[in-house]
Amino acid sequence: MKLQLETPRLLLRPFELKDAEELFELDKNPNVHKYLWQTPVTDINEIYKVIEMVQKQYKERGIGRFSTLLKETGELIGWTGIKFVNDHIENGNTNFYDYGYRLNEKFWGKGYASEATEAWIKYAFNTMEIKTLHAYTHFENQASNHILKKTGFNFMEEYTAEDGVQWNWWQLNQK
Repeated sequence: MKLQLETPRLLLRPFELKDAEELFELDKNPNVHKYLWQTPVTDINEIYKVIEMVQKQYKERGIGRFSTLLKETGELIGWTGIKFVNDHIENGNTNFYDYGYRLNEKFWGKGYASEATEAWIKYAFNTMEIKTLHAYTHFENQASNHILKKTGFNFMEEYTAEDGVQWNWWQLNQK
């Protein structure tokens, strides 16, 4: 996949195998997983499998999560992006475009998530011509819920997943 997006401070590009070490640093941090499924990665081979899975999504669906880097230093700060969800049901939905992100803890609170989110929204509606973009966040994750609201997503409802965890369901429609 050749797609690459830029913001004033960020470069968003497809996952590459060379990203594995930095993605491993991200995903082994228990604080990063606090509002996820609380299952930090313990073996870098898990990351290689994730990279391969996402690269397969690029080929099959034309989109997926992207490595997100600081333009100034080239440092990978996490991932952001859109994926087409058709492999499971989330809040009664399947076959939908989902926006998500995960940043390394040392990059929290610097506006990077909002900056990337705005770029992805613009790409989704202007280039991909998606009509509706969804997102879901842990109901207690105030930072992520704030970012989605700030960037234009509308809170639709709170729901409980099959594992008993409560999530917020967000939606943004093309204007």
